Amino acid sequence: MANRVVMAPMTRSRAIGNIPNDLMATYYSQRATAGLLITEGVSPSANGLGYARIPGVYNDAQVDGWKKVADAVHQNHGRIFMQIMHTGRIGHPGNMPEGGKVVGPSAIAAPGDMWIDAAGMQPMPTPEAITTEDIPALIQEYVLAAHHAIAAGFDGVEIHAANGYLPMQFLNPAANQRDDQYGGSAENRNRFVLELAAAMTAAIGRNKVGIRLSPFNPFNGLSPATDEAEQYKLLVKGLKEIGVVYVHLLTFAMTPELTDELHAIFGGTFILNGGYTAGRAEADLSSNRAELISFGGPFISNPDLVERFEADAELVAPDQATFYTPGPQGYTDYSRMNA
Repeated sequence: MANRVVMAPMTRSRAIGNIPNDLMATYYSQRATAGLLITEGVSPSANGLGYARIPGVYNDAQVDGWKKVADAVHQNHGRIFMQIMHTGRIGHPGNMPEGGKVVGPSAIAAPGDMWIDAAGMQPMPTPEAITTEDIPALIQEYVLAAHHAIAAGFDGVEIHAANGYLPMQFLNPAANQRDDQYGGSAENRNRFVLELAAAMTAAIGRNKVGIRLSPFNPFNGLSPATDEAEQYKLLVKGLKEIGVVYVHLLTFAMTPELTDELHAIFGGTFILNGGYTAGRAEADLSSNRAELISFGGPFISNPDLVERFEADAELVAPDQATFYTPGPQGYTDYSRMNA
């Protein structure tokens, strides 16, 4: 890798019709000086398109669109992983193509509302509970998405098992009240994620599958389990045995001690994320708390973030009003230092 800076995955809602486009290719290629780019969350099926204008990777048009993105990044000598994100219960049928439906581990609605372009804010619906018999087909959706990502030229994929989306919904008892082998105990709640990671590494190779986790993160209506710390120790141990290439950890809701313990259990590449500055990143890299550090918000408004870090230059603040709006404003129109 050219450096130890990672661009974190960030939803940007520019995929009109859920298809990646030339504007998105420009956006990622502008940021290709990062050691690794991780895309926004990409759905493996129509059922995972919970938000407006998020991309999928389950049909030919989407794969063709992603080829443009991967090619543009590689032409600028970058490396890019695709984050596979199924939104699960965090969604609304109004954001999905015909035939799409909101599903989750249990029939428990998430709190809050969801934006729909045609109707504004609408309450989250109660998801349809995924049956035990549905799970092998659900895992195969992820496996096919991984194959499609590699076919489109990506260097690998990241399983989004954080922030309250479908895999984390299985991990957390606030969304998972199942009484089969995928619910109840910590081992059972971990089962879906571990089976998913095992299937995807078997499909495309262990060196091409990473995973993102966020222990104790209450986002999207979750609440910490009483055994959460021990559960994630078991989970990371299982991921080590499977051989995923990295664990990408959101640390803002965690103690430093648990972060370090999970790193020691995994024993491989750890990417840490959580409001990092360049100075804090250097300190954690120097003390071997992580192998890589990911940055989210600063990359939105600083396509040349790596160069700015190298020059100790001032960072441009992002325009939050344009985080999720369609079009180039607040997306591809931020200037570079010497432009």
